[in-house]
Amino acid sequence: MYTDMKKWEEIRHRVLREGVSKREIMRDEGLHWKTLEKILENSAPPGYRKRGPRKRPKIGPFEDRIRQILKEDAGMPRKQRHTAKRIFERIREEGYAGGATQVKETVRRIRKTRAEVFMPLTHRPGEAQVDFGYALVKEAGRLRRAVFFVMSLPYSGAFFVQIFERICTEVFWEAHIRAFEYLKGVPHRITYDNESIFVSKILGPHERELTDGFLQLKSHYLFDAHFCRVRRPNEKGVVEGDVRYARQNFMVPVPQVRDLEELNEILWEQCYGDLDRRPRGKKDTMMNLLVEESGEFLPLPQAPFDACKKDSTTASSLSLVRFDDNDYSVPVRYAHHPVVVKGYTDRVEIFYQDELVARHDRSWKKEGVKFKPVHYLALLERKPGALDFARPLEGWQLPESFGVLRRRLEQEEERKGKGTREYIRVLRLMEKHPLEELAKAVEKGLRVGALSRDAIAQFLYPQEEWTETTFTLDGREHLRRVRVMQTQICAYGILVGETL
Repeated sequence: MYTDMKKWEEIRHRVLREGVSKREIMRDEGLHWKTLEKILENSAPPGYRKRGPRKRPKIGPFEDRIRQILKEDAGMPRKQRHTAKRIFERIREEGYAGGATQVKETVRRIRKTRAEVFMPLTHRPGEAQVDFGYALVKEAGRLRRAVFFVMSLPYSGAFFVQIFERICTEVFWEAHIRAFEYLKGVPHRITYDNESIFVSKILGPHERELTDGFLQLKSHYLFDAHFCRVRRPNEKGVVEGDVRYARQNFMVPVPQVRDLEELNEILWEQCYGDLDRRPRGKKDTMMNLLVEESGEFLPLPQAPFDACKKDSTTASSLSLVRFDDNDYSVPVRYAHHPVVVKGYTDRVEIFYQDELVARHDRSWKKEGVKFKPVHYLALLERKPGALDFARPLEGWQLPESFGVLRRRLEQEEERKGKGTREYIRVLRLMEKHPLEELAKAVEKGLRVGALSRDAIAQFLYPQEEWTETTFTLDGREHLRRVRVMQTQICAYGILVGETL
């Protein structure tokens, strides 16, 4: 009754303001004098106050043992540490006669006293934090797990998000390039954890031996790198919060996209739209704070960073080049030749003596093969019998007109057995011309009955180079003084006996 604030105030008012005697109040309200004294001494009910720690005769002798177990757990993997239930089972074997509830309460109390307390930090303009997170994405109808990169600016609260196939050096580079492009500058100090793609060895609390890949990026953009202490992710707590925010706000419900690049375009727009928000404790929107903070950024270098992993290797006898556990085709003339592979996040480029000889979309699977049928047409011309069995041509979808052309060439050249070879020579025109242009030329050739390679090639003029039929004066300097008279059409008429 006397925890009711209204009654409490009424009794205090009657005694202390109106002068009603304590004896009368005790009689009217049925109060004990100690209760009345408590009301008069306190302006509000003080609640229950324990005079001393409660005695625990059963669990008390085992508290030191529980503390020892929890201390030993600190050096163990998180998933192999003692639960309260397991501690209860162990101390029961050692003589504990109490219940599990007392053990759980004791473990909870000890853990609270051991929990680390962190110092709030000041975040200066131009400093960033980087982290990776994971999220589910439905890509082309297939549900999969992908990794996303977050760069946060604690001062303004702005952050940037992009999603990739997996964490690797090329992804790390590409993510930074996009983040710097989004910010239109480079933060002068960036904080990281201890991922193996940029830390090869831990030398001290903040000293690291860096990988060559990270040093290349750092050397190009000239920012300072700061690394968290081991198992101290709180040192970049802002970006960890942004990882959770991005997952819960940008990726719920699960994004359904054609590919990850489509999702990245969406994420870019969402990050930009989020700048209108005013973060808790900030005086302005993130957009205005970012404009203010950008004055502390380093300028973007004039030359772009080439975010690719390079590998020197040799094309195999199958005209394949291996990179990141996948094979990519090159034209057969480069088989057995040394090449340089450049692996980007979206493509693989293959060079021979600084000449780009092949380009493929990058495969992120393992033990896959990427063929381009055009790379093998020169070999097929020498081995036409392999046309229907060549693996690089499996699933190659050509316009219907190509099938018609092949059948007609093989029918006309059946006796000579040259129809298939001539058809392959037509296909080889794709080494110089796009399929769309060649398809139009083939359709025109079928209409006018021009079926050979050379006949179809003339419809690609002026793209086709007729080097074999071009007359030059190289080596024929004595002909330079020769003058050829212009032909008179009437002279032809005289020759045939006609009057024009």
